[in-house]
Amino acid sequence: MPDMQVLVCYDVSTTSPEGRRRLRRVARVCLDFGQRVQQSVFECTVDEADLTRLRAQLLDEINLVEDSLRLYRLIGKFEDIVESYGRDRRIDFEGPLIA
Repeated sequence: MPDMQVLVCYDVSTTSPEGRRRLRRVARVCLDFGQRVQQSVFECTVDEADLTRLRAQLLDEINLVEDSLRLYRLIGKFEDIVESYGRDRRIDFEGPLIA
């Protein structure tokens, strides 16, 4: 199956030292699959196997009682489905890397 765009959004409770560790671990997992576009939001380009691994790794890290995790599959061409205003942290790895 071809690559797809997935938006990963999470809210990890950081009221305890363990929560703060979970927050860092969740971000590290997301960085393995995509790029941070906001504090707790990542855009990932993955195939079905990568999505399965991403989901499993995130579910291993979060606390289902205290934290929240959402995965959104973005259907269509990225340029057609995303509007970005203000400071944009996304890097287009498909485009030229030198302007």
